[in-house]
Amino acid sequence: MADIEEPIVDTPEVEEFETEATGPEIKLFGKWSFDDIEVSDISLEDYIACKGPHAVYAPHTAGRYQKKRFRKASCPVVERLACSLMKHGRNNGKKLMANRIVRNTLEVIHLLTDQNPIQVIVDAIINSGPREDSTRVGGAGVVRRQAVDMSPFRRVNYALYLITTGAREATFRNLKSVSECLADEIINAARGSSNSYAIKKKDEIERVSKSNR
Repeated sequence: MADIEEPIVDTPEVEEFETEATGPEIKLFGKWSFDDIEVSDISLEDYIACKGPHAVYAPHTAGRYQKKRFRKASCPVVERLACSLMKHGRNNGKKLMANRIVRNTLEVIHLLTDQNPIQVIVDAIINSGPREDSTRVGGAGVVRRQAVDMSPFRRVNYALYLITTGAREATFRNLKSVSECLADEIINAARGSSNSYAIKKKDEIERVSKSNR
């Protein structure tokens, strides 16, 4: 029996498109998106962790950020805010309480500004970090102050410290909750308003260092 040749049929080539494996969008507390966050100060981009791998569902990553110098720069910025609230003995280690305060603060910020609260926090940090400071120079009893530039990393650290300190002082012996006081502090700092404790302190530090140039 003779072999029957099968007819050759041209099959159109199917183009293969590269598809990225995109999972669900990560939103802080299931609400606030990290996608459209912009760091307007180019020098602080590497030290305010709010994009890409630093997007988190909750500001509680349990990372070992104190093991090595500069490692805390990769800690999500909202988590750093929460950690900064856990100050003064009686509040040490109460991270769930700090996270609850931050969650309520984000809600209040959104209600008052109608913006993404993460963006407001980033703007507040950019505005609150002093750019110049003064240090003590000299020895053998002769001490004078010398103005020095502040590194971007220290600017972020100092801004977080000033914002949380201002909120803590505002809520002490006051009917306003700490969430409301923190929201007010962050909103005023983001606007560059002198009603903010952080902005007042930053201006004072820069004024003192200017006189010591």
